[in-house]
Amino acid sequence: MGILEVKDVGKRFGGLKALSDVNLSVAENTCHAIIGPNGAGKSTLLNCLVGKLIPDTGSVMFDGQSVLGRSPHEINQMGISRVFQTPEIFGDLTVMENMMIPLFARRDGSYRLHAIESVASEKDLTQQAEQMLDEVNMLDKRHMHSASMSRGDKRRLEMAMCLIQRPKLLLLDEPTAGMARADTNNTIDLLKQIKEERDITIAIIEHDMHVVFSLADRITVLAQGTPLVEDTPENIKGHPKVKEAYLGEAA
Repeated sequence: MGILEVKDVGKRFGGLKALSDVNLSVAENTCHAIIGPNGAGKSTLLNCLVGKLIPDTGSVMFDGQSVLGRSPHEINQMGISRVFQTPEIFGDLTVMENMMIPLFARRDGSYRLHAIESVASEKDLTQQAEQMLDEVNMLDKRHMHSASMSRGDKRRLEMAMCLIQRPKLLLLDEPTAGMARADTNNTIDLLKQIKEERDITIAIIEHDMHVVFSLADRITVLAQGTPLVEDTPENIKGHPKVKEAYLGEAA
């Protein structure tokens, strides 16, 4: 049994069947990619995992506990952190101030922006933030306002903010979207480092197959809201059903 178990999940929006009979098992300490053409249901599935949507049918279990009916904040406290398509950082704050917010939330169970100044005065939390920034090669930018940084650095900061919460599962929603190739490669290197050095499971939705095949241990392909095939990256590459889903029957 995996750390994340999705069983028979279905979700409708009016007459549109976004997900149907989705089964997914993500093994602990692996990287599991979820891919598929536009409209396959990838983002809908991810939103069901983090409490933004409630499935109409089925179950979602994380580390032996159901996530259904829990708020996104509660699911985060269970040990699931999500990196969004667009970096979710506080642009008017410095890199260091951004790092202090999840530290405070992990310690006291809530986000309170007005408490940043008092939290920053606590040496142990400051040291934790600096250590994490050093790990992602951003310590020299700790005093920069995050709005002025490149998209790649914003993504790196967001990952650091997630990792400092010590999640068991990191969900990545197209983490390289909109990046130049150099930033994409840097993000791949960072994720490889995270995967190798931390006791963490990664689930990633990504359109860039270079990213997927660089990171994934297993790949699930969604098509029209239903899992089409799950296999190793080597077997997925030439799978006829995958080619058909992406390129049409003529492929």
